[in-house]
Parts: sequence; structure tokens; C-alpha cells
Amino acid sequence: MTGHARADGGTTVPSRPKDPRAAPEGAGPPPPRGADLLEPHRIALAGHCYRMLGSPFEAEDAVQETLVRAWASLDRFDEGRAPLRSWLHAIATNVCLDMLRGARRRASAIDLGPSAQAGPGLGAPLPESAFVQPVPDGRVLPVGGDPAELAAQRDTVRLAFVAALQHLPPRQRAVLILRDVLCWKADEVAGLLECTVASVTSALQRARTTLRAVRADPGEPYRPMDPAQRRLLARYCDAFERYDVEAMVALLHEDAVMSMPPFAWWLRGRAAIREVLLAAGRPCAGARLLATTANGSPAFAQYRPDGPGGRPEPFALMVLTLSHGLVTEVTTYLDAGRLFPLFGLPDVLEPGAGRTS
Repeated sequence: MTGHARADGGTTVPSRPKDPRAAPEGAGPPPPRGADLLEPHRIALAGHCYRMLGSPFEAEDAVQETLVRAWASLDRFDEGRAPLRSWLHAIATNVCLDMLRGARRRASAIDLGPSAQAGPGLGAPLPESAFVQPVPDGRVLPVGGDPAELAAQRDTVRLAFVAALQHLPPRQRAVLILRDVLCWKADEVAGLLECTVASVTSALQRARTTLRAVRADPGEPYRPMDPAQRRLLARYCDAFERYDVEAMVALLHEDAVMSMPPFAWWLRGRAAIREVLLAAGRPCAGARLLATTANGSPAFAQYRPDGPGGRPEPFALMVLTLSHGLVTEVTTYLDAGRLFPLFGLPDVLEPGAGRTS
């Protein structure tokens, strides 16, 4: 069975040092080469915590706390009892379960109410904690490796999948991720959660049933080098930057979804999206886009000029879902001030800079 240990047994998350190589207070200096042993696991841990929490910022906090607990207990770690990777994921799972106690479930806009009708106003913005937030691929996905394995991992951080996970109670969520994503055995999960194998099996069955009922179509896998996908994205971005509504709508699936966190407002259907875009008064005219990736999907940083002739400045991050040669979902996150630094995007888009795909 996979060994695990809760480093402190508490239910609150202690403060985290900013320096990842700093020793936790009272724990003394880290064991020799401790940081070198733990740091290679950061991305895998971040992916696990992101699936559990639905926020890259909370996931980073959880990873930092996991490493603090691991440093404090590394001298007692027995590799003969459990691989280091499994031990760290066990700690991370407990950290996430601690953080989820009493927390509000994150969601996508379509989970928060019926689709909107064309008309003025988006309603009041909701707190950031209401929504599943996007994450840069580089924070949660390994670089290189087997392409098939990487494609499978991309699917497990897609916005649709992560939003569906949030419908599960925290322990069911942990069971499903550990069993179906990380491929742990039932007895290993039972040992971690201090329950029976029968309980794990039952929780997994309930979790799978819920996911089948709530999971939206995740679209097709994103293939950055695929010529057809590149042409589709180039055409959509060109139409967006020119604010050519008819050209944009022509590239949308008939049942496409458009949403704009932190607003609960969302639209379904090519006709409804067209009506709203035509009535909006060309708000995106003059916008410029810079390509990036988020959640294993194509994404674009949107910059808008601060006035006539002004330099384009951060406005929003758009995450697109593609399927069958069309765009099936556009999620536009308006919290540029927080998301652009996370994605390593520039504060100002200089002349000549812009889309790379």
C-alpha cells in the first residue's frame, strides 16, 4: 500500500514561507539535499492540487504547504515503505481536504444559472472564489515526455473536467482523482483516507456517476501543430481583432457557449451570441491578441488601447474550446490584473507584438 503521513494532523493550513528552500519555523534546517529531492515533484503536485481546488492560486498555496510539511518530516520518510512521489501526493491530498473544509464550490458560469437573454447589462460580478480559474499549462503539465501521456494529462486539467470535479464532495473528488487520474489502487486510497476499500469503491462509483451527469463536452484535444486547428484559430482571432461579428459567428458551433467570469452571465447558441455582439457597440474594436495556452487549450491574452491611439493594455484572458473544425466555447476571464502575471504576459503590448499562432 502507498504510505502516507499527515505532517501535523491539524485542520488549518499554517503560514507558508515565500522562499521554497526556507525551512519551516521550528523544524530546524532541512535534511541535506531536501529541496533537490522535493522540487522535481512541484509540477505534478500543482496539477493534483489544481484539480482538487479549481484555482491556480490556491493550488500554489497547497503545494507550498505540502513541501513545508514534507521538509519537516523528510528525516522520518521511509522510501522502502512508499515511493517519494506517492508520499508527497498523500500529503497534498490532505492539505487540499483541509483547505476545502467549509469552502464554497467553484463552478463555471453555466453551473450558476440559466443562459442569459440579449439585453443590457451583465449583472453584478461575483467573487473570484465562485469560479474555476484558468491555469497556465506550464504550471501543471510536464514538459516533454511521451506525447500520448501528455495528451491524457491535458484532458485532466481541461476547464470542463475541472469544473465537473467541483460538483463532487471533497473526499469523492480525492478518490476519483487518485484512482482515475493518478491510477492509485483502491487499498492505497483507503489507507490515505483512513477508510475501507469498500468505501473507496462506493465513493468512486458515485463520483463517476455524477461526472457523467454534469460533465460538459470537453471538445477535441488541442494540437498546436495541427494545420486545421491553426487555421481556425487564426481566422477567429483575425475576425475578433477586426470585430467582424459575421466572420466570428461563422466560426462558432451552432450550440456554442460564451461566458465572462466574474459575471454569472453566459450565452448559448450562435444566434444569441451574434445578437449580443452586434448590439454591443464594437467594444473590442482595436483589440490585439497574444497567444498562450491554458488548461491544455488554446488561449489568448486580450489587450485593448486605453484611448484613441493609446498602447494596448491588459484586458482579459480568453480560453477557447474547439471541436469538429469550429469554436464550441469561449470563456473570457476579466481579471487581467491577476491572471496576466500568472501567465507571464506583458503589462503592455508593444508595437509589432501580438499573436504567434
